[in-house]
Amino acid sequence: MIDLNSDLGESFGAYTIGMDDEVIKLVSSANIACGFHASDPVVMRRTVRMAAEAGIGIGAHPGFYDLMGFGRRNMNISPKEAYAYVTYQLGALSAFCKQQGVKIAHVKPHGALYNMAGKDFELALGICNAIYDFDQDIILLGLSGSKMIEAGEHTGLRCAREFFSDRAYEDDGSLRARTKEGAMIENENEAIDRVVRIIKEGKVRAYSGNDIELKIDSICVHGDNAHALDFVRIIRKRLSEEGIEIAPLSHIIHTS
Repeated sequence: MIDLNSDLGESFGAYTIGMDDEVIKLVSSANIACGFHASDPVVMRRTVRMAAEAGIGIGAHPGFYDLMGFGRRNMNISPKEAYAYVTYQLGALSAFCKQQGVKIAHVKPHGALYNMAGKDFELALGICNAIYDFDQDIILLGLSGSKMIEAGEHTGLRCAREFFSDRAYEDDGSLRARTKEGAMIENENEAIDRVVRIIKEGKVRAYSGNDIELKIDSICVHGDNAHALDFVRIIRKRLSEEGIEIAPLSHIIHTS
């Protein structure tokens, strides 16, 4: 059993990003932008409503306060600031969830915040403490083997481990930086084969050529253009053919 998650609700004002209406039909969990790196109140409300109607897991996708940089630029913040930023964004998304009669099921930090917290335990702890203090039943979704998962377990959160089908990995299990050659997996068949292998064998080929072992619960799939949307459809078809069930995180990560 595996979760398919996608980052949604990242449009802003007159700007449309992604194909949320189509992607939401194909995934089992949605990571909804909370207004810092992307989105606005109107977009948040609409996205929560669509996710609720689709019956998929709803997750908060908090990021840095960086609309112009789409949350992908590193920022020098303290763990206390990370705590406050995440709390603020959880509160905003939770209001729209309450109106739809649903709850936030998981939290997946976005972009640079995700990557920095994956290597900085204290920063990750600030994020995890904010989630725990807000609602200790919320699942943390983070990079497998990262400091984020370590901090989540330390805090007492239920943790789900994420795999990126279209990103290259380093030998230590971290994602290869987008600025480096070979960071993105361009070949569609290769990406899908990686997904099947990581689910069945728990292994992925790193950029170096070495096999590394990763425990995973969720696959991140992107659907922000027509080509990527086709990719999501193909992944679902392939998983079905392999007998792999798709389910939201709340069905996979059980209460301890």
